Amino acid sequence: MFISRIVKLLGMTAVSSALISTAGFAGADAIIKIDGSSTMYPITEAVAKNFQATQKNAIKVTVGVSGTGGGFMKFCRGQIDIVNASRPIQGKEMKVCNKADVEYVELPVAFDAITVAVNPKNDWAKTMTVAELKKIWSPAAQGKITRWSQVNPAWPDEAFKLYGAGANSGTFDYFTQAIVGKARSIRGDFTASEDDNVLVQGVASDKNALGFFGFGYYIENQEKVRAVAIDDGRGEGIVPSVETVEDGTYRPLSRPIFIYVNMKKAEKPEVKEFVTFYIKNASALVRGAQYFPLPPRAYRADTEFFKTKRLGTVFDGFLPVGITIDDLLQREARFYEN
Repeated sequence: MFISRIVKLLGMTAVSSALISTAGFAGADAIIKIDGSSTMYPITEAVAKNFQATQKNAIKVTVGVSGTGGGFMKFCRGQIDIVNASRPIQGKEMKVCNKADVEYVELPVAFDAITVAVNPKNDWAKTMTVAELKKIWSPAAQGKITRWSQVNPAWPDEAFKLYGAGANSGTFDYFTQAIVGKARSIRGDFTASEDDNVLVQGVASDKNALGFFGFGYYIENQEKVRAVAIDDGRGEGIVPSVETVEDGTYRPLSRPIFIYVNMKKAEKPEVKEFVTFYIKNASALVRGAQYFPLPPRAYRADTEFFKTKRLGTVFDGFLPVGITIDDLLQREARFYEN
């Protein structure tokens, strides 16, 4: 759980309180509604708590967790102001937003490293190749590949139990694309949840468990689960870390994560101020929540995109596997130059 960490973060951004004014807000009736990714939840919840503290709770910020897909459904129906997303908006979601005249700005706020984890008592699967992970998670493996020894003959002849993101999760979409080779293509006989805490608890409770979830949840639970090094075919296992995400060597499971802002909702003073506060304080709060901040120029770009209402997405409904921080910034530059 991130509650203790979030509480500690409350004092981190007091310096920004002078930037925020309650003038023009609707007092106790001012509510900002956010929903979506469980991966993004710790970051946005920390921002929300800090923001509310600077406002002396004059503005209420609610942060729900229905998964990226569930969040976009609400967002494109105009039910929430901001969606937390662990993947870019998809083509079908763009159509729903367009039909409802929901215009939005896409703001990348951090990088995440999807972490493949096992129980600490597992002393064999220290490194796994993408091919081994595909062998486990492919739809064809259901009911057939059920034991560690079937994946690697050097591993125990014991049945494994699988835990992974639910179908409404952006983590589900990206993991299946990166590992199986086709988004949303996966075996069905695993315990699925949009709540990463459920997945952590499952892996922590079973010696033969294997799961995947956001890096921040791994860091918060290092005494309960162990990260597996990933070999993407180059013959070297790479564990997720600040260094391996920033230099692009943790492949193919690092990816950008976002907030999307309904620009009509952003006309409300409280939403505008919240998003401004979010961007200004993102680096510190992202780091505090155990994710990977973007470079300062990325947050300057976010500020410009929001201020000038640069609408749309740079991804055309699809996130390329293995995109790096530099790739993201170059893609944004090309998109907004045109």
